This record gives sequence, structure tokens and C-alpha cells, in this order.
Amino acid sequence: MTVDQPRNGGVGPLTLTVPAFVGLVFLVGPLIGLLLRTPWLRLPELLADPAVADALRLSLVASAIATALCLLLGVPLAWLLVQPGLPGRPVLRALITVPLVMPPVVGGVALLMLLGRNGVLGAPLAALTGITIPFTTTAVVLAEAFVALPFLVLSVEGALRSADRRYEEAAATLGADRLTVFRRVTVPLVLPGIASGAVLAWARALGEFGATVTFAGSFPGRTQTMPVAVYLALESNPEAALALSVILLLVSVLLLGLLRDRWISR
Repeated sequence: MTVDQPRNGGVGPLTLTVPAFVGLVFLVGPLIGLLLRTPWLRLPELLADPAVADALRLSLVASAIATALCLLLGVPLAWLLVQPGLPGRPVLRALITVPLVMPPVVGGVALLMLLGRNGVLGAPLAALTGITIPFTTTAVVLAEAFVALPFLVLSVEGALRSADRRYEEAAATLGADRLTVFRRVTVPLVLPGIASGAVLAWARALGEFGATVTFAGSFPGRTQTMPVAVYLALESNPEAALALSVILLLVSVLLLGLLRDRWISR
């Protein structure tokens, strides 16, 4: 018995093709509109503004540090989640994923309640050392890492669960301790998953707005990142907002494309 081929050449039923096309337009249309309305001829002039350069530099530096922090904390956390017999694993995973569904502004308020001048940890820290974290560049990094960390943890956890554990068992049989096995065997096995998680975390950190503006504020050259600068520029200089937006878009697409070709698709 032969199966009849679709008359439309295998594209699929019209009832699915139409909403798929509408979804594609819904996703791509705003980006095309942004590119069409960007004042390309004035772009060098707009980007020459020192405030724009400071915002771009701060965004790139802070998101890179936040991604490094996510790697430092997230890889061990993902490793912990896959350990057999871990008590309370569902609760722990749920707590890790909360920042994914929490409104970013709420995340910023939560950080203030923890690390603010009167926060649970911020008050004793200020009393003992005189150091205050909110409305500083450090606050930008922490806010970005807070919202980006779950992306890396979940990505690395999935890679660890799909890795062939026989290599780790063989290394342990040969006398390697658990730290050596993790460093010399586990990490190389899941390196593509770590790289893809780092890319997702970086992209999330680069585009973070709500938690950053709540916890770090908007001080030019110190806490004003690109998303915050775009929001403020919309009120006074829409052309500058368009220029900032397209640069942020191009930087994100370029880096994601480069890393995808090197790591994710491997």
C-alpha cells in the first residue's frame, strides 16, 4: 500500500502553513521595521556620542563578567542537579527556574531586599565594610547574572544527563579522584552544552533591563546599559534610540552566529 503524497508538494496543510507564516511575520516583522527606520546615514554621528559609547562598553563588559559568574556558579550547580539520590531535587530545580518566570522588576526588588542598604545581607555588609552594592557597576553585573544563571544551569544540566557516563566510570576505575574526573572527563564531554548555555546567558544578560534599572539605576558611564539607554532615548531622541537598538541587535546576532557555528551546531 502506498501513502498518498500531499498535493501541495509536502509543504503541509494550509491550516498550518498560514498561522506558521503569520508567526514568522510576527517575529521578523518588527526587526525589519527597526532596520528600515534606522537613520543609517546619521548612524556614525549618533554613535559618536560619548554617552552611547559608554553604554555600549558597559553593556559588553558587564554582560561578559555576568556570564563568567554564571559559568563559575552554574556549572557546579548543574552538576549537583544530576547527582543520583539528591534530596529535594524537584524543589531545587523549581527554585533555580524561578527567575525565568519572575518579572525582571521583581527580581530587582528582590536583590534590593537582599543586598540593599537595609537588606538582609546588605545592611551588615555596609556596617562592617562600608561597601554598598546597589546603584553601582557591581549591581549591574549581579542583576544580569541573576536573570541569566538559570539559562546556563538548565542547558548544562541537559548536557550532563545526555553524556555517556561510562567515560567517567572508566576514569574512576583507573584511580582518578572525583575532581579530576569532573575536570578532565566530564567538562570536555559537555563542553558544547556549556558553550550553548553561556551564549544564552550572555544574550539574556546583554538584554536585561528591569532588574538592572531597579537594582542599579541609570547613571551614565556607571550603570546605564544599552537597554536602559534605549528606553531613556525614546523620550528625548528617538533616532538615537533606533541607533542604539540596531547596534544592540547587530552585536547580539553577530556573536550568537559566530558561537553557534563554532559550538552549538557541532
